[in-house]
Amino acid sequence: MKVAIGGLVFGDEELCPYAGGWFHGWLLHACKDPCHRAAVGYDTKSKLLPTHPEYLMARRNDHLSLNMIDPPIPLFKAESFLGALDFIDEAVRAGQPVACHCNKGASRAPSIALLWLAKRAKKIPDDSYATARAVFETMLPPGTYVSGKGIETFLTEHWRAIR
Repeated sequence: MKVAIGGLVFGDEELCPYAGGWFHGWLLHACKDPCHRAAVGYDTKSKLLPTHPEYLMARRNDHLSLNMIDPPIPLFKAESFLGALDFIDEAVRAGQPVACHCNKGASRAPSIALLWLAKRAKKIPDDSYATARAVFETMLPPGTYVSGKGIETFLTEHWRAIR
């Protein structure tokens, strides 16, 4: 599954080379496994300590891997979203194709696309998460954006802190 809006492609693991995907360009990986784990080099049994310098995100040239899971209780950090938006901005300024993916393409990747379209590209309203989401969903095929409860709660509560 993939969706393209405003120069940004987002979707599921079919975009990810770590999972056998096809996308070649600037790629934002919004998932701990397999992407952040592969970029930083830890296995599924080890726990990456929060003091590790790449705990939240690991940049490898034109790839940014976020240590991001989508639990019902938000465990997100605003820095992860800000890093993602800066990465997308950098790709767009460089005129490079850019994509964002998560495991299923339904929550994290489209949430980052929504944020970028509202906060940086100014293509949808920035009033609130609810307003931005309502407009964003009209741009997508029905059922494409199925945000997890945790990301929905986090973005509702921290909407103004993410710029």
